[in-house]
Amino acid sequence: MSPYLRHGAEGDTISDVTSSGNVLLATDADWLFNDVAAALGGTHDVYRVRNGADVAGAITEVDPSLVILDLQIGNMGGVATSLLIKQEGRAGRLPEIPVLLLLDREADEFLATESEADAWVVKPLNSLALRRAATELLPA
Repeated sequence: MSPYLRHGAEGDTISDVTSSGNVLLATDADWLFNDVAAALGGTHDVYRVRNGADVAGAITEVDPSLVILDLQIGNMGGVATSLLIKQEGRAGRLPEIPVLLLLDREADEFLATESEADAWVVKPLNSLALRRAATELLPA
């Protein structure tokens, strides 16, 4: 079974769904997954990995239009994961994908700029702000 979860379809594997409009979320916090899926799930399939180290493989499998990273992910933080995505995209080993970073506090904005993330939102999440940020990053 795939380590990736699709919101609202527990038990589905990636091969069971289409890849258009996919959003990949990296977080080990269930509440955060639920909040993001509630904000974006009506128009996008939201997939989740629990570890930053799993993001590159999930990008290949899910083909997301947007990657959302929690600042603090179990084994590889959001900053390191964002840098990896951007570097691998420039090297042609991954597609170039916009990254939205979810920050713990406003003081973390410096980290967001260093991470090369395309945008960020400070928690606690506001569904409207998250949806607006995601919409601005998603291809038309």
